[in-house]
Amino acid sequence: MRRVLLLGGTSEARDLARALAGHVALTVSLAGRTRAPELDGVATRIGGFGGAEGFARYLDDAGIQAILDATHPFAAAMSRRSAEVAARAGVPYVMLRRPGWQAAEGDDWIRVPDTAQAALIPGPEDRVFLATGRQTLLDFAPMQAAWCWCRQIDPPEEVFPFPKGEFLVGRPPFPETEEIALFQRLGVTLLVVKDAGGAASRSKLDAARALGIRVIMIDRPDLSDLPQVASVPDALAWIEDQLCPSDA
Repeated sequence: MRRVLLLGGTSEARDLARALAGHVALTVSLAGRTRAPELDGVATRIGGFGGAEGFARYLDDAGIQAILDATHPFAAAMSRRSAEVAARAGVPYVMLRRPGWQAAEGDDWIRVPDTAQAALIPGPEDRVFLATGRQTLLDFAPMQAAWCWCRQIDPPEEVFPFPKGEFLVGRPPFPETEEIALFQRLGVTLLVVKDAGGAASRSKLDAARALGIRVIMIDRPDLSDLPQVASVPDALAWIEDQLCPSDA
């Protein structure tokens, strides 16, 4: 069997793992940011590779013949490093980069380039729901909100770093009706999200629209120079082309 490395961390990665299992010698690599990741019954490795040199060594030692990068759209450093190492090693690489979100009628969005700019917008009357993950939480230290919540998958191991805020723990999916009820219960006035795209996490935006809540949308990093596809079917077609090239 041909050896494929799938860099995971998204719902698309789980779909790819299910589709490829049994057809290729698949290894799924997860960053290990959640303490109990949902695995797909395939060979899985948790944690980093030890930088570019470690990644190159792994590709050689494992005999990897193709790389599917289905990491989070904001994992820019990881994707760029993976593409560069793959190019030097002569291993085909493609990134599955789902389309970003677009505002629709009824949305009240403010687009900003990064978390630093997002942190400057909330005012002293705002009750802010941070759906940006704990990795960038400290970027919001300058925020002047009345209160904020940061949602994460795993129970926190530390106290909330700001005096006016707390963690919320929850594992997706989050249905729109539940998001509406949560935002109403908390009295949320401002939602902060990264433009991750995808249907799975769109419900919080739909809830914000239904309640008239303002949204700060953080733009995704520009990785348009990297080889990429936009959907799971396109990624599967790419794998087939790489591992079973036509003789025509």
